[in-house]
Amino acid sequence: MDRQEALAGLIEHQTQPLLATWRSLARELPNARNLDVPTLNDHIPYLLKELAAALRSETDQTIVEALLDGSPPAHGLQRVSDGFEIEEVVSEYNLLRSCIHDLADQNGIVLQGGPFHVLNRLLDGAIGSAMESFASQKALEVRRRREEYLAFVAHDLRTPLSAISLAARVLELLLAAPAVDMEKVALMLATVNRNVKYVEKLVGKVIEDNTSLDSELGIKLERREFELWPLVESLVLDLHPVASKSSTRLTNAVPHDFLIYADASLLRRVLQNLISNAINYSPEGEVVIGARDVKAGGTTGFFVCDNGEGMTEERCRSVFDKHDTDPDKVGGLGLGLAIVKMLVEAHDGTVTLESKPSVGSTFHVMLPARQP
Repeated sequence: MDRQEALAGLIEHQTQPLLATWRSLARELPNARNLDVPTLNDHIPYLLKELAAALRSETDQTIVEALLDGSPPAHGLQRVSDGFEIEEVVSEYNLLRSCIHDLADQNGIVLQGGPFHVLNRLLDGAIGSAMESFASQKALEVRRRREEYLAFVAHDLRTPLSAISLAARVLELLLAAPAVDMEKVALMLATVNRNVKYVEKLVGKVIEDNTSLDSELGIKLERREFELWPLVESLVLDLHPVASKSSTRLTNAVPHDFLIYADASLLRRVLQNLISNAINYSPEGEVVIGARDVKAGGTTGFFVCDNGEGMTEERCRSVFDKHDTDPDKVGGLGLGLAIVKMLVEAHDGTVTLESKPSVGSTFHVMLPARQP
C-alpha cells in the first residue's frame, strides 16, 4: 500500500504536468488536433482523481463503483459530439496509461503488484465503460438520422402523390364529358406517368439506402453540370394539377442555356419543396422560377418568387426550422423548408428568404459554381 499511496500522491500533485504531457500526445489524434484545452481535457482530470482514490482503497469494489458513476461514461458521450472515432477514444486512455507509467518511472516508483493491478484495472474498465457509452450514443444518432431521413422522404412523396390524385380526378371528369378532350387527357396521363416514375425513384432510393449507411452518415452528392430550364419545366408540368387547384400560375423564367453544377436529383427535391410552398401561399397568384449567374463570387443562383400572402419578419426567422409550421395552414409537417436548407447546405450553398406580408416571398438559393 505504500507504493500505491506514493503513486496516488504523485498523480494528485503532478496532475497539471501529467495532463500537459498527455495533451501533447493526444493532439496527434486526427479529431483532437483543433480542440481547445478544456474540451480536450474533458473528464480526464476527474479520472485521475478517481484513480488516486482507487489506489488508496483496499478493495476493488471502489474501482467498479467509480467507473459506473464516474467520468468514463460521460467522457464517451462527449467524444461522440467531438466527432471522435471509437479507436481514438481507446487511444486516449492508453496514452494516459503510458504517461502515468513514465511519471512513476521518473519518480522511482516501481509499477508492480498492487499499483500495476489497480492502474490497469481502472483504465481497462474506463476504456470499456467509455466505449459502451460511445457506442450507445452513436447507435442513437444513427437511429435519429435514419428516422429523420425517412421523414424527409415521406414528406417529399406527398407532392407527387397529390399531383397524381388531382390528375386522376381531372381524368375522371374529362372522360365522363360528352366530348372527350383527348389533348387534355394526354396531358394528364403524362403528368400521372411522370409523377409515378418520380415516386418509384424515391422509393427505390429508400430501399437502396436501407442496405447501406449513406443516409445515416451524410448526404452523398453526385454533382454534374446540367441545364436548369428542363428540370424546372418538368416540375412545372408535374405540379400543374396542384397549382390548378388553387388557380396559381407557374412561370419558368430560367434562361434556356443556364447551367448549374449540382446533384440533379437533390436539386429537384429543393425546387419541388420551394414551388409547392409558394403555391400554398399564392392562391390565384403567380409563382416565378428564375436563375442568374453571380460570376464574381464563383456562384450560381436561382430563385422562387411568389406574389402571395408573404410572411412577417418573425416568421421568416424560424421558417427553416424543422417542424416549424404556419398556424394558419392546416396539414403541414414543417419539413419542406428544413429539407431545402439541409440539401442546399449539403452542396455548400445558402438559401435565404425575402418576404413581406401581402406582398409575397422570394427564396434565393446560391450554389458554388463548377471550378475549372
